[in-house]
Amino acid sequence: MSHSRHSFPLLFCGFFLFAAALCFAGPKKEEVKEVPLQIPAPGQSPGESSSVAVPRPGSGVADEIRSLTESGIPSSLLRSLELIRSRELGASEFGRIMNAVNAALFQRLYPDMRPQIPTLDIPQTHVYARILRSTTYTPPSSGSNDYLEHVLPFLIFFSEPSSVPAEQFLSALPDLLRAAELNSGSVLAPYFLGMAYERSGRLSEAKAAYSKAFALSPECYPAVLGFARILGREGQTEESVGMLSELVLHYPDNIAIKRQLALAWYQARDWRRAEPAIAEILQRNSRDGEFILMRAHILVEQGQFLQALPSLDLYASVNPNNRLYLFLRARVQAEGYRNRDAALNYLRSLLRNSSENNPADAEALVYTARLLMESSRIEDQTEGRALLRRLMSVPDRASGVIDLAVQDAVRRENWQEARGYLAELLKSGPSFQTLLLAYTVERGLGNNTAALSYARQLYERDPQNDESITIYISALIDTGRKDEASRMIETCLTSAPGGAIKSRYYYLRSRTRSKEDMIMNDLRSSLFEDPRNLSSLTAMFEVYHRRHDERRAVYYLKQALALAPDNPQLKRYEAEYAAAMGQ
Repeated sequence: MSHSRHSFPLLFCGFFLFAAALCFAGPKKEEVKEVPLQIPAPGQSPGESSSVAVPRPGSGVADEIRSLTESGIPSSLLRSLELIRSRELGASEFGRIMNAVNAALFQRLYPDMRPQIPTLDIPQTHVYARILRSTTYTPPSSGSNDYLEHVLPFLIFFSEPSSVPAEQFLSALPDLLRAAELNSGSVLAPYFLGMAYERSGRLSEAKAAYSKAFALSPECYPAVLGFARILGREGQTEESVGMLSELVLHYPDNIAIKRQLALAWYQARDWRRAEPAIAEILQRNSRDGEFILMRAHILVEQGQFLQALPSLDLYASVNPNNRLYLFLRARVQAEGYRNRDAALNYLRSLLRNSSENNPADAEALVYTARLLMESSRIEDQTEGRALLRRLMSVPDRASGVIDLAVQDAVRRENWQEARGYLAELLKSGPSFQTLLLAYTVERGLGNNTAALSYARQLYERDPQNDESITIYISALIDTGRKDEASRMIETCLTSAPGGAIKSRYYYLRSRTRSKEDMIMNDLRSSLFEDPRNLSSLTAMFEVYHRRHDERRAVYYLKQALALAPDNPQLKRYEAEYAAAMGQ
């Protein structure tokens, strides 16, 4: 295990000084004073900090060994092992049981360290041996003042901590609090208290306990992991990532720290940093299911659907019923293969036991409702809107539910309903998507001045964005400012690449024309660049509709309906031309 030989940066001080002060302050409501942390000085490794256990003057070697072991930090545990070896105590009952205790503490608290442990020969009748052998929590003997007898039983929770009920962690609190009284200089009791509080949801107490453990010795890096983990749960992902990034500099080979840092980057949706960190974890263990799924998720978010398939196939052998796995499979089908039915099959498997009240299911539920409502089948649309109503009925609505409700109302051209939802959406701030919806709704209501205001905000937010530019130009045209719109269009046409973008500008130019032949020329240019431009197809239909040229009108109407079969305006035209379309 290598250590950095520089002092911990001030970032650690900033996070831990206040919490450490809370730990050391008495129960009275007095002014809390900062307690400086024992940060290693330049040229001093964490193992050389002054927090290494120092035996009382006049105590024997057995007391020194016990004191070193009780401190719970790696350097002291190593010193304890060395004393047992150098004093030739390895064959004695005391030496054998203390070797076993040191080995157990290394294995559970510092598994990434690989110290040389002598062959263990545990004395079976010793009370510590009974605790270490037990498969259940073993409370200390009544009236015991033995520190290790109070803390060692907690090691049973390290095997599968996530599967241990919170009540079991809480049942250990009295023993750990008593241990903290018996030895206030050990990191074991405060660290274990932090774990117990964290698992039972008492996060502020957990942070205080972790801070105290770290304040006692910076060698107790698991306490930093615990503190950073809670920051992540509280939504302070940036602070969590910063703390872990500093910690990994001091323990560059520690896989536990690297693992949690990769997870923090992933939770922060920092895919650029998370991807190589996850890859490093998988190089060490290619069957790590949690990280296999994380890699697949990142690839899907990046739109690399084919590249995500091997990871998803591999994860299928781990847990094919995992909810995120099913959701990612659905997204690959919907977004990668444009196969809505296959996607819905995965989503229905996921939704069988889902709840709109469960935040973990919310994203998948919103996604499912969106797919169903975008379907051309009436029964799918009905099911999607029923699901949307369920989502809307939840008091604490998931992110994206109101957005979906607005989009659905816009799709149905129910502008008043859309405006009602929009007011709630705007409370969360003017994001690009929210401003876009606001512009669309106000334009649909005929409030062109209000629509222009939102369009201007979009344009000012990103004047290089083609969508922002085209929306702003359209709003200028709607408010009668055609000259200004024409100047912008001509500038954009000279620099726009071919294809869909240029097609949009030709369509907008057609809206500034007054002569029909010039309108037609621009619309043909638009469709040449992008034959699937719905606005231009609809405009061409409307020209021939005004001319009463039924054959050509039907030709363009059919193409438009193929792209937007549920468009209310097109559905009205379809009804009008039903006979001509052979319906």
